[in-house]
Amino acid sequence: MRNIALAALGLALLGTPAMADENRIDLIRPDAPELAAFGPHAIGVQTLTFANPDQIDILNVEAGGELPRYGRELTVEVWYPAEGDAVGGTYDGVYLRDGETQVTLHGRAVRDAAPDYAESAYPLVIISHGYPGNRFLLSHLAENLATKGYVVASIDHTDSTYRDQAKFGSTLVNRPLDQTFVLREIARLSGDDSSFLNGLVDVSNTGLIGYSMGGYGAVITAGGGVTEASTEFDWGAPEGTLAIHVAGTDTHEALPDPRIKAVIAIAPWGMERGFWDADGLAGIETPIFFIAGSADDVSSYENGVKAIYEQAVNAEHYLLTFDNANHNAAAPIPAPTEAWTHSDKLGWAPFDHYADAVWDTVRMNNILQHFATAFLGSQVKGDTAMDPYLDLVEKAEDGVWARDEDGNPKPEHTYWKGFGERTAKGLSLMHETPAE
Repeated sequence: MRNIALAALGLALLGTPAMADENRIDLIRPDAPELAAFGPHAIGVQTLTFANPDQIDILNVEAGGELPRYGRELTVEVWYPAEGDAVGGTYDGVYLRDGETQVTLHGRAVRDAAPDYAESAYPLVIISHGYPGNRFLLSHLAENLATKGYVVASIDHTDSTYRDQAKFGSTLVNRPLDQTFVLREIARLSGDDSSFLNGLVDVSNTGLIGYSMGGYGAVITAGGGVTEASTEFDWGAPEGTLAIHVAGTDTHEALPDPRIKAVIAIAPWGMERGFWDADGLAGIETPIFFIAGSADDVSSYENGVKAIYEQAVNAEHYLLTFDNANHNAAAPIPAPTEAWTHSDKLGWAPFDHYADAVWDTVRMNNILQHFATAFLGSQVKGDTAMDPYLDLVEKAEDGVWARDEDGNPKPEHTYWKGFGERTAKGLSLMHETPAE
């Protein structure tokens, strides 16, 4: 009986968040696909603050009045290849979904580490979180990409973080503006002798990654102008302030930046609520990789993300689907230990903001890291060795594993490249090239 009791206690302990490995964001499972592995670079991280002047102050717009203006401040976390081989650091005071609880995350980046200028300048990747979210929500991906030779800038979107979540209209108008402004600011600092980014970053080759409302912004930034109807929703942006992003307007035509060579849009919100139509989405010409869960009940799948994918006909476009995953597919970090506790403010445990009911979060993170490496490597770095990781049979489970005694693929081998035997399950990848 004593042995049974001890075994039961052991199982109970293993099932508690206390065993969650110190809120690590840098976990790679043994069954992770090949390209999820970390790259050769040690990495550093620094925090920057920018202010975008003369922006419409959406929160203080009044009916019939003159549109108020302000300097819109944005905090940006920047990861980059660093000198030496030091690995490991913490992110202290990171807020959970409730906007009150602060936690410490553990990762690979060393705060303020000396940048590695030994190689030519590194491409830029911009990351844009959901509503609400913060700049650490996709930090697992930011660190992973930085080890592979990217400078990664993740934005805290004002009025849309856990601490300052405000009217939705601000998010609707400002997401693409924030994304392009941060690109311009990083470009400015890349030529500033007083900045650590001087000579470190190559903004002429930039990738953009957005999740949920960040994905909404990324679709607009990529050229997907919104509908006229979306500017008139009474719960949306006030006083027609969203009109600057309407398809065909001069303001939206001027928005896409040719330095952005590839976009990853994870669970982009808006299609199912009337923000795009075929004409607007035809404006996307930048290669774009969509990611979604087939059970997404926030952005929707068939009438949401998949519909955006199907109508982005003028760009090379992909859609990676996690079968039966919901809105949290792939993007969020593993739920911090503290998120497992019920929040009186929210009325539920913040765990639900990070996790999925079907898929393991680290498993999804690793799959995202793998495909982001392949897609950005192909489109941003021009690395043709990445192309076979994207040229796959549509349904992973239709792939055939056939290797000889030496491990070499036989002619009939069609298993997803980079995935170990029996690990390509529950996934599909659709791919279309631009319409003629």
